[in-house]
Amino acid sequence: MSLELTGKVKMLLEKQTFSSGFEKREFVITTQEQYPQDVKFECIKDKITQLDGLNTGDEVKVAFNVRGNEYQGKYYVNLQAWKIEKGGAAAPSGGATSNNYPDFVEPETSDDDGDLPF
Repeated sequence: MSLELTGKVKMLLEKQTFSSGFEKREFVITTQEQYPQDVKFECIKDKITQLDGLNTGDEVKVAFNVRGNEYQGKYYVNLQAWKIEKGGAAAPSGGATSNNYPDFVEPETSDDDGDLPF
């Protein structure tokens, strides 16, 4: 499941390195909607470099996957960012969207009723 969210960078956390060699870096964005939400994402492995050059207050669009797992009877959900665009390009303000559908195109209207029975 791939989603997108836009907002302003609220916080950039330090990179974490674990004993296994696994690395991740987390960041928080604040959505810009009627009721703004602070949403924490994580970048893992080679995706960490996408956070270089970002600053608090920057407008961004984040493409991410939802990841869930179970550990010792507890369930966890992580939002793994895989693409970060500075400037927040043309996504709906703060809304999560799926990229699986083409943009809606308004059908052309005509005064001619054609052969339709209604």
